[in-house]
Amino acid sequence: QFLRVTKQYLPHVARLCLISTFLEDGIRMWFQWSEQRDYIDGTWNCGYFLASIFVFTNLFGQLSGCILVLSRNFVQYACFGLFGIIALQTIAYSILWDLKFLMR
Repeated sequence: QFLRVTKQYLPHVARLCLISTFLEDGIRMWFQWSEQRDYIDGTWNCGYFLASIFVFTNLFGQLSGCILVLSRNFVQYACFGLFGIIALQTIAYSILWDLKFLMR
């Protein structure tokens, strides 16, 4: 009986669980804009403008990808975009050489 009632909501809940990390990270970037920008600027010495563009790209890429996946529009492109954000963050935040983080 329970499954019959909730059957129509389960795909939406499953998609939300799959993109929850991207959603949380995008929202966190919105609220910690200056900290993220200062970290990128301090790490790469690229200036506030380029650091701001990087943070905006991450924020927009993650939130738009999440919205597209949840709305079931252009899901393949949204997933490729989210994968690209992962690759970009791996390079920008020097995660590639942090084995402990990668294993997590």
